Amino acid sequence: MRTAGELADSSSTFHDETTPLAQATEHSILARRGAQGRPAPQRPPATRVVVVANQKGGVGKTTSTVNMAAALAQLGQRVLVIDLDPQGNASTALAIEHRRGVPSTYDLLVEGAALADVISPCPDIEGLSVVPATIDLAGAEIELVSVVARESRLQKAIVAHPLVGSAAEAGEERFDYVFVDCPPSLGLLTLNALVAGRELMIPIQAEYYALEGLGQLIETVEMVKAHLNPLLSVSTILVTMYDARTRLAAGVAEEVREHFGEQVLKTSIPRSVRVSEAPSYGQTVMTYDPGSPGALCYLEAAREMATKGADV
Repeated sequence: MRTAGELADSSSTFHDETTPLAQATEHSILARRGAQGRPAPQRPPATRVVVVANQKGGVGKTTSTVNMAAALAQLGQRVLVIDLDPQGNASTALAIEHRRGVPSTYDLLVEGAALADVISPCPDIEGLSVVPATIDLAGAEIELVSVVARESRLQKAIVAHPLVGSAAEAGEERFDYVFVDCPPSLGLLTLNALVAGRELMIPIQAEYYALEGLGQLIETVEMVKAHLNPLLSVSTILVTMYDARTRLAAGVAEEVREHFGEQVLKTSIPRSVRVSEAPSYGQTVMTYDPGSPGALCYLEAAREMATKGADV
């Protein structure tokens, strides 16, 4: 793995003569054109359970979870978001009540509640539902220690839901996607998610330190595959907070693509004030400012993810 200086200075990073800023502008224009007038992607033949995780905090994990989920719902998919982070940021962004006492992921994991009993519809986006996280979830790791099969509680709850499964099993009302937003640490909550999922989406910030955190996460995934969930695979890597003004960001993005190839979405998410502002209004950027570059890039990334799904 190259150093930050090598990534910033390497002329081999670029395959054309345009600057990173020009490339980003071109990508934004293409995203604006492509987002309109194209047919919606086909629904997957069965529910795709996608875990969104990264042990490094501040990489846009929750932001990517809610915006990808919202974008897919806007593209005609039926989506469920399960908030597994005790901070409840995904619940906030999707305008879902998550004060103490509200049916939540805590009830699901610790109390054994049915998934259907803790789901709330997102008020702003049709086809999007949420299982909120309350502060009670902060103590769930300790409470789960003595529970039998504690690492598979979430998996059993998801599989038991009547709207999760193939078209033949769950019908036309089935969920097309279940996104699980994990806390930025590896504990029983994240382990439950990794056991429950078939796919892992990793948001990675376009900075050098993010590469080191990515390596650690891949090691964790391999351990989970070996011992708990052989079906888990890294299906999607999303480059976030991409600053086209810096050569380092372009270098890191290129490095990630060299290592992971087709798993990395072609669409990167730019740094955006609008994306950051949206949660303070209880919204995703998809409803807060749907014409902004950030929203259009998430829409394009969601379309790309849905299109790639046939190969997963």
